[in-house]
Amino acid sequence: MSGAGGTAAAQLLVRASGDMPVDIPRVPAREAARHELSKPMYHENDPNLLQRALDHLWKWIVDLLSFASGAAPGGPAGLVVLALIVLALAAALRWRLGTPQRSLRPPDALFENGPRSAAEHRTAAESHAAADRWNQAVQERMRAIVRSLEERALLDPRPGRTADEAATEAGRPLPAHAARLRAAARQFDDVTYGGRTVGEQAYLTVLALDLELETTKPQLTGTLQGAAE
Repeated sequence: MSGAGGTAAAQLLVRASGDMPVDIPRVPAREAARHELSKPMYHENDPNLLQRALDHLWKWIVDLLSFASGAAPGGPAGLVVLALIVLALAAALRWRLGTPQRSLRPPDALFENGPRSAAEHRTAAESHAAADRWNQAVQERMRAIVRSLEERALLDPRPGRTADEAATEAGRPLPAHAARLRAAARQFDDVTYGGRTVGEQAYLTVLALDLELETTKPQLTGTLQGAAE
């Protein structure tokens, strides 16, 4: 204790009136001292709650780094090397796996801009291909395939149909192209949801499938036969 308040507390604890020592029991003395020290004058320069929290956080970080540098081979220099290795591995994984895109989009968003004709999707695909935007070209060409099959009544128009579902359903009246339809659907999913990047060859493969389907006679049975008549 210091200052006038500290002196008053000391006098309260050890003296009564005059110079005669006073024997004060321990508990009342402790309470008296606590009361005296709780006065605002003793806490004017105390750090606030945020400062205390930051001090604790900084101490925790320092302790953690000290422990890590002590445990890492080579001390602090070894810790730096390990951190660089971890960053390099993270960068390699990101490059290899690609960055997920459109993660919030529902997986059934095959047609994202409302109903468009197969011809419109083909025009958009050709425009993207002319600008070397192969991912978008593949997407639009796959949409053109599915829309064309709907226009030919080989697929029922159904909002929410995925590329995989469309390929599976179209494979029934077009069995000779079933495997290629599934492959095109996987290509669509890769560039739309998996963050993959494709090139010209991928687009040419989907383009060739689209052109072949335009001249392929389907094997119609049951409901499909009735719809086509």
